Amino acid sequence: MAAMTPGDPAPEFSMTAHTGEPIRLSDYRGEKVVVLFFYPRDGTPVCTKEACAFRDAYEQFTEAGAQVIGVSSSGEPSHRAFAARHGLPFPLISDPGGSLRKAFGVPKTLGFLPGRVTYVIDKEGIVRMAFSAAMTADRHVTEALEVVRQLGNT
Repeated sequence: MAAMTPGDPAPEFSMTAHTGEPIRLSDYRGEKVVVLFFYPRDGTPVCTKEACAFRDAYEQFTEAGAQVIGVSSSGEPSHRAFAARHGLPFPLISDPGGSLRKAFGVPKTLGFLPGRVTYVIDKEGIVRMAFSAAMTADRHVTEALEVVRQLGNT
């Protein structure tokens, strides 16, 4: 599938978070904006920086009416350890086969590495932002927070 762009309906998904809880995009419809960030793997320097930046801004996201969800190919045991080690307050979804990445059209970096893309999905399930940058972890957070705040003011 082609990469999701603003205005596209986000594909429905049903996955399990590192906490064991089911996560469905439809659970947030009409309730919260969803910030879905795809990152390559737990524990790498840039991925850790990105996850910790979302952690540090988490209260701002929740105050603005958003739910942050991280997605990588790392397994649930890795996610549990990664979340515990860094105090991550949001769910992490394991996508080892890449089905969720494919559904959202997340491109590979250099043709083989899982890409780093952040989507902001409004309360109606429409993609309002798609931000892709492999090495600028902090910008994913600032770009997403700006869009979430704009959505809260409309």
